[in-house]
Amino acid sequence: MSSQLTIESEVAALIVEALHLETTPDEIDRDAPLFGEGLGLDSIDALEIALAVSRRYGFQLRSDDERNGQIFASLRNLSAHIDKHRQR
Repeated sequence: MSSQLTIESEVAALIVEALHLETTPDEIDRDAPLFGEGLGLDSIDALEIALAVSRRYGFQLRSDDERNGQIFASLRNLSAHIDKHRQR
């Protein structure tokens, strides 16, 4: 399994767990939008995800980051951002 696929699976599980979603991590389309159409998350969900990422990966997703639209665009984008910035 590639490292990108592994981190995507980890982040999908983190999202399902943090938001108590009634879906499985495997059901989240890696390229579908997380907000609005797609998974249908909202701004409160983004805060919950950011908190869970901080706890699990040791860095903060800031609400004032101008790249948030791109970072949270899809599971694939969020996973790549986490993989780049996480504490190892």
